[in-house]
Amino acid sequence: MAVMLTLYDSRVRQRDFLLEISRAMTAQLDLGEVLRLVLNASVVMLSGQIGLVALRETDEDRYTIRATLGVESDRLPDLNHRLDELVSSVGQGGDREFLTTKLNQMAVSLDRKLRQSLFLPLVIKAEPVGLLIVFRSLWAQATENDLQMLQSFADQAAIAVYNAQLYNRIDQDRKRLAAILEYSADGVMFLDTQMRILGFNRALERMTGWTVQDALGRDHSEVIEWARLEHEDLQQAMADGWPFRLGGEAPTDTLYVEGDLVRRDGLTLSVGITYAPLLNDDGKLTNIIANVRDNTHFRRAQEMQNVFISTVSHELKTPVALIKGYAGTLRREDATWDPSVIQNGLMVIEEEADRLTELIENLLATSKLRAERMRLDLSDVQVDELATEVVERFRTQTTKHTFAVSFPNGFPLVQADAVRLRQVLDNLVSNAIKYSPEGGTITVGGEVDEQIATVYVRDQGVGINENDQARVFDRFFRVDGALSRKTKGTGLGLYLAKAIVEAHGGTIRVKSKPGAGSTFYFTLPLTSMV
Repeated sequence: MAVMLTLYDSRVRQRDFLLEISRAMTAQLDLGEVLRLVLNASVVMLSGQIGLVALRETDEDRYTIRATLGVESDRLPDLNHRLDELVSSVGQGGDREFLTTKLNQMAVSLDRKLRQSLFLPLVIKAEPVGLLIVFRSLWAQATENDLQMLQSFADQAAIAVYNAQLYNRIDQDRKRLAAILEYSADGVMFLDTQMRILGFNRALERMTGWTVQDALGRDHSEVIEWARLEHEDLQQAMADGWPFRLGGEAPTDTLYVEGDLVRRDGLTLSVGITYAPLLNDDGKLTNIIANVRDNTHFRRAQEMQNVFISTVSHELKTPVALIKGYAGTLRREDATWDPSVIQNGLMVIEEEADRLTELIENLLATSKLRAERMRLDLSDVQVDELATEVVERFRTQTTKHTFAVSFPNGFPLVQADAVRLRQVLDNLVSNAIKYSPEGGTITVGGEVDEQIATVYVRDQGVGINENDQARVFDRFFRVDGALSRKTKGTGLGLYLAKAIVEAHGGTIRVKSKPGAGSTFYFTLPLTSMV
């Protein structure tokens, strides 16, 4: 009768311990606390003095002690090392008896009163995740009831470990996704089925002018207000049945909306929004995810390209028309021309042909530059002599300007592509003439220090606004102004000059003030480019 009562009491206590562990597992995700409860229950129910739980490191065969009972903290490093070696040796061919013997020896080393160890692996889906060990001072054959009790606690510990690992993976995925969304260059917004805003990232704050705090909970139409719309908006699309096709069966594709968004500060921004439906397992709409992309640069590029095409068309037509006109005039059979008239006509034809060739070369160079990196034919170049040759060639093209060449004596040789550098200088000097229509002095000069050579072209022309100075090297860009509109050009010269200089390992910049002229500087490294 006493034995039956003891067995009954034991099972009641076991049940109470399991209930306490279960409550801890459902009430919190603190793996350490659950392991301590499991360990305490195991030690108490098996009349032990010391216990520990070691967990297998993810994707490794190493074990680390994560919970202890009755072990001083200063002994943990040594104990952890011995246990890790022991488990590794078992994995390399040892058996359970070998592990039992070694653990019993470990028990004696911890406390000479300890005689026996009881242990069970923590297993989830046939994969070991850890080890539960109880050391006790009595020596007795482990009963079936002992092993069942230890197994019940080991199972709870294994479930707790699995849940913690699963939670950690989910938490890492959540943090990774949150970081991607938060720091995405595109705006991201989450909506419920009533089109209320549930999520709002930083990029969307910058685009709309709304803060996250102010936007959350508001209706979508309060934040996404259109000044101009090219497609039906979300509200109209949902009224028409989106995201489902007629009949409400399968969902349709994403919804794309494009137009000019009214920011909170009253300014407008060109954006494109892609709305994607999120459905549950029953096919019901639960959320809408909106990806918002700033189309300002794309639209600006489109406008620049349209201007470029228009400009190029005009630039091509002009020399072609002049060449055709002069050629047609000179070959008239009903007229006799003085030699001077013929020479003048032929000179115009030659100049316009050169102009046409230059334009075509710039277009081809731009196309090639975008398709592949610029290739250079490097050699020793005397930049000051090259600059003098460029200036002498341009002296014959203007009567309003005077030229000066200013390089220090002994200006060093540089490793460069002479043809490409001449193209840079031609462009800078040509621009200096174009944008100083009243004349003045154009100076081409240079400076040198221990590492770089600097070449500059200075004019006394109209200058460039500060806002435009950073963009003058962009492809197709031309400064907006009355003079620019009357001056021939495609907006490719400085873009190519920048590409050439950077291909040499240098930099190019401009210093200018409206009405006070401009100075363009570019640098070349003095060390050989290999």
